[in-house]
Amino acid sequence: MLKSVKTGLGLACVLAVMAGCSSTDTTEGSQETLDQADQTAVETTDFDTTPTETVAPLENVVYFDFDQSLLKPETRELLIRHADRMRAATGSVRLEGHADELGTREYNLALGERRANAVRDFLVLQGVDAANLEVISYGEERPAQMGSNESARAMNRRVVIN
Repeated sequence: MLKSVKTGLGLACVLAVMAGCSSTDTTEGSQETLDQADQTAVETTDFDTTPTETVAPLENVVYFDFDQSLLKPETRELLIRHADRMRAATGSVRLEGHADELGTREYNLALGERRANAVRDFLVLQGVDAANLEVISYGEERPAQMGSNESARAMNRRVVIN
């Protein structure tokens, strides 16, 4: 309803500006005035394309256990909610796999990729188009938390949904 009112008011403003500027004189000065009025109408018209319902943002980070790429049960519930939104939306989503600093660089890149692929595979099983999902692994290169303790490492074992 609010969107309809805003659209109606915007349309009324555009029509009022256009009606006030209408003229049979086609001189260059009159055309300039009409062009300025059209530009002003476009700038002041509020085309609200957001849905009227407020959609709460979802957590966009999925965490994993040490040296694992298996999804946890609480992760699956979150990913089901993400899949519902992704099926209704257009555009691509990037799944960024990460690992902690333990292990070699190559191993951590592969582990990050396995984690991102696990998330991708689950989303595809939920009906998300695989062509809209991009998998990338950063391994240990982009830590969420600096440090060599277990709590920092746990924050770095993740997939970020962008």
